[in-house]
Amino acid sequence: MDAATDGARPGTDEDSPAHVTTTTRTLDVPGARLCYDVRGHGPLLLMIGSPMGSRGFTALATLLAADFTVVSYDPRGILRSTLSDPDQPAPPELVADDVRRLIAELDAGPAHVFGNSGGATTGLALLARHPDAVRSLVAHEPPVTELLPDARQVRAAIDDLCEDYTAGRRDVALRKYSALSGVGFASPPPAGQASTRALYTPPKDVRAILDRFFGRILQPTTRYRPDLDALRTASVPVVVAGGTTSRGQLYHRTAAALAELLDTPLAAFPAGHTGFQEHPEPFADLLREAFAPHRQTRMERNGTQLPGQPPVGAHTEPLDH
Repeated sequence: MDAATDGARPGTDEDSPAHVTTTTRTLDVPGARLCYDVRGHGPLLLMIGSPMGSRGFTALATLLAADFTVVSYDPRGILRSTLSDPDQPAPPELVADDVRRLIAELDAGPAHVFGNSGGATTGLALLARHPDAVRSLVAHEPPVTELLPDARQVRAAIDDLCEDYTAGRRDVALRKYSALSGVGFASPPPAGQASTRALYTPPKDVRAILDRFFGRILQPTTRYRPDLDALRTASVPVVVAGGTTSRGQLYHRTAAALAELLDTPLAAFPAGHTGFQEHPEPFADLLREAFAPHRQTRMERNGTQLPGQPPVGAHTEPLDH
């Protein structure tokens, strides 16, 4: 494995009052060069999105940088992470192998992992394939649609809208996707209103992300079936989470289906599919609790046992040394 760190550059999160320092590095993996950002100090916490890249986690990462070494990255083929073959699909198993190489390069694992959307599916594949790389996992609204009772219909709908997008009917595909999933796409800020650099993606980058998403990511991601046996027998905590305002939407349904199959409660996190952008502070508080299972958390005090953990009151060794 060749690490390309000669391009590392420090910076600050301009939208954060704390001006947390961010260091940007790259890592060569088979078929791609990954670009990733490092903030803070402490146990390793990896944030994974798909198709969302590192920028979308800025507010959340900044809040958690006082407690963790927070690493976020652009998945292969997204924004700053480049591909040798732009037409290569991105199944969760391949992306999980990228993440495992990133954790090994950081030499600070195993990692706490927070995955959102397709990044949550990556986290599930990472735990199943490379359990030694994971210290704990929070999977927020993973789009594991094959677990649903109407999986066949959802699969057909996704195939249909992807065909629309590939055929140039992009607006039709976007409307169909939003109707199916409940997830919309952010519009540029109104004329005269300043954009938030951490969250607003320039139109040319949005087009590139959507091309990659509908062409190479959405179908293999939603066709992924989690290795339930591997997840059930994992020796690390697994928290499956859904948004408080996304109940009934497709990816809240998939999260609930996964939680039921793992015989674990579905944790409620603030707001919707990207609630960490809407309400980063309470979201960060819940992640701190989820990643500190050796301490009695608010969820436990309220009578909810953390998935993968002994009953409240049982002896358990600290995970952070």
